[in-house]
Amino acid sequence: MIKATAKLILALNGNVKKSQIAAGFAWGMLLGIIPAGNFFWIVLFIVSFFFRHNHGSKLLSLVIIKLLSPLVVYQIDALGWWILHIDSFRPFFISMFNMPFVPFTKFNNTLVMGGLAIGLVLWIPVFFMFMALIPLYRNHVAVKIRNSKVIKAIMKFPLFSLIEKALIKE
Repeated sequence: MIKATAKLILALNGNVKKSQIAAGFAWGMLLGIIPAGNFFWIVLFIVSFFFRHNHGSKLLSLVIIKLLSPLVVYQIDALGWWILHIDSFRPFFISMFNMPFVPFTKFNNTLVMGGLAIGLVLWIPVFFMFMALIPLYRNHVAVKIRNSKVIKAIMKFPLFSLIEKALIKE
């Protein structure tokens, strides 16, 4: 996790495309809002590696969303219950439940369905929000942080300079 966070900081301050960083945050939000530990989450996590994005931003947003998700779990559950009880979707859900391996995805769990719905709806807004925030960070915040007295003092320590050199070589 520390290495991924360090790579995210390097990506934010480096020449990595902002779309890759933003896509990582969006993937992390999607994976963070869906309950982990079921087959559907594992499949989504594996599928995420087939797309080009920053894995450090994905892990950071995944952890943040997982920590904040208990605050909205009741709303996610209510949305999932509502989706699963739409009468016109019922034949589709029944046929999916009778397919092999599909029940292992736990799509019929209200938290999984609600998390998937919210994650899919928020994916594009989160992506574009971070597409707008990354240039603001690079142009304004990073310069102030880099020139702060605290960072300059920290970088004088030999351990931090070794870590910085090791990360830059990769």
